[in-house]
Amino acid sequence: MAKKTARKTSAKRRYGQAASKSVETAMRRKNKGTLRSGKGGLGGKVTSRKQAIAIGLSEARDAGAKVPQNPNQPRSRKTAKSKKTKPTTRKPATSAKRTRTRT
Repeated sequence: MAKKTARKTSAKRRYGQAASKSVETAMRRKNKGTLRSGKGGLGGKVTSRKQAIAIGLSEARDAGAKVPQNPNQPRSRKTAKSKKTKPTTRKPATSAKRTRTRT
């Protein structure tokens, strides 16, 4: 009997090469002790490996690299924005002049 080799179907990569580089850079910064979290680095020094990876992926997303969307990030609701309210009809302005009856 001939031995059949299992061939892997070519699947699309979920993460691009730029994303990998960004995570690698974040890990280096974490190991060096210069990776900080939060806006402007005000969140403090990052010590968690998972947090460093998340920061690297987030930076890759901002740079436009091929990275899947964050499942924990809330998405904008397009359906709520697309619903438009009926335009209100304005009442015609009443005249400011008043007639005064003299007695």
